[in-house]
Amino acid sequence: MKEDKPLETRINKGFQPFAEKMEKNGLSTMVIDTFREYYTLLVRGETGLLTKADIDPVQRDEIADMEKIAWLKKAGRSAMEKLVVIKLNGGLGTSMGLSRAKTLLKVKNNLTFLDIIARQTLAHRRKFGGNLPVVFMNSFNTEADTRAALSSYRELATEIPLSFLQHKFPKVFQDGLTPAVWPTDPDLEWNPPGHGDIYTALVSSGMLKQLLGAGIRYAFISNSDNLAAVVDETILDYFAQNNFPFMMEVADRSKADSKGGHLARLKNGRLTLREIAQCPESEMEEFQDIFLYKYFNTNTIWVNLLALEELLEAHHNVINLPMIINPKTVDPKDETTPQVYQVETAMGSAISVFEGATAVRVPRKRFAPVKKCQDLLALWSDCYVLTDDYFLIQNPKRKLGALVLKLDTRHYKRIDHLKARFPHGAPSLVDCVSLDVQGDVLFGKGVVIKGKVMIANRTDSQAAIADGTVIEKNLVFS
Repeated sequence: MKEDKPLETRINKGFQPFAEKMEKNGLSTMVIDTFREYYTLLVRGETGLLTKADIDPVQRDEIADMEKIAWLKKAGRSAMEKLVVIKLNGGLGTSMGLSRAKTLLKVKNNLTFLDIIARQTLAHRRKFGGNLPVVFMNSFNTEADTRAALSSYRELATEIPLSFLQHKFPKVFQDGLTPAVWPTDPDLEWNPPGHGDIYTALVSSGMLKQLLGAGIRYAFISNSDNLAAVVDETILDYFAQNNFPFMMEVADRSKADSKGGHLARLKNGRLTLREIAQCPESEMEEFQDIFLYKYFNTNTIWVNLLALEELLEAHHNVINLPMIINPKTVDPKDETTPQVYQVETAMGSAISVFEGATAVRVPRKRFAPVKKCQDLLALWSDCYVLTDDYFLIQNPKRKLGALVLKLDTRHYKRIDHLKARFPHGAPSLVDCVSLDVQGDVLFGKGVVIKGKVMIANRTDSQAAIADGTVIEKNLVFS
């Protein structure tokens, strides 16, 4: 206990400049208190590691399967009248070379992500009746662009505001654990707090109060870049009828997901997420065993808003989600700038906070996020189609499994690079099992790729594939 007093003094003294900086930038007491919890963990040297001694794998009979609960459909249509759709829309897509909201990108049939989300919502209203509200959690960087892009969809408006803002956390210098200072660009002194901020932001913005006041009880929350995450009546009814406080959609892990976070069960019986950063080095092989840890988080969740309100009130509006420490440089584009910690949290990690939280296994078709340019190329292609209800689905003509795409990051990492090398859009990939492009290759119009194909340019100049070329085997330029 004697050792705790100096540490407490150090924490109080060290946090004071953070509190002053956050107050000066208009952040609420709720946000400051939340950040203080994480700063305390940081000073204490908490690692957040979860070892195999702390968790158990989740077995198939422990969670429901979407395809086996279809009999519930239409059993609780009233739940649909109490639903809000919330889209996480704070990302700029910097990993794809973007400086604006990623959802402004055109993804299918000359429509942007935002166009499709708006049209999905309007189609849902036509099908089910009612006035399903859609709400965007934007960042300071995406708010204006998002509202401008959606201004043409006037019928989207309801009594619920169209958006609310996520907060920001101050970056922490690794040396000394003091607030990062960067006078040449003060914006770089801050980082998004991760989508785990949604729970605090719902309260501080007044959105939670407005939703409950309007009779909304359930929230369907997903990433705005995952157009396959749409409201499903079966899942909603299962969630509502069982009165779960929180439910996460999970899918079977594949080799491609082996380094991503997985679902597990804590020794206290609650479900949890374990990210690779939380795994000890000595257990990395087991972490990547997709047959042992079978499920990954799709980052699509269902939340009972009354349960959320009760949880927040019980914890004085501070939900202690597991902390993620992201080591970066203060200017992420310049590795010579000082090293900082970005404190973040993940939305799905709340599964371990809600008593009675559960998960539901969903098919892979509900998971088609765009994190890299190769993901966008897949959606551009004929592997995917939009239904009349603007659902993004795999082309019924495709008889193969999930498309495996790998584009050389030296030439296809940024969106401008992608567009320059696919000036006529994506080649036909409906009959393609996998495509691996190595080197600088320009694709002509009407190119068709079938089977397993590797295209490699070993030369120092750009190679070109002529219009109308059909490729069914490896192609090497040397």
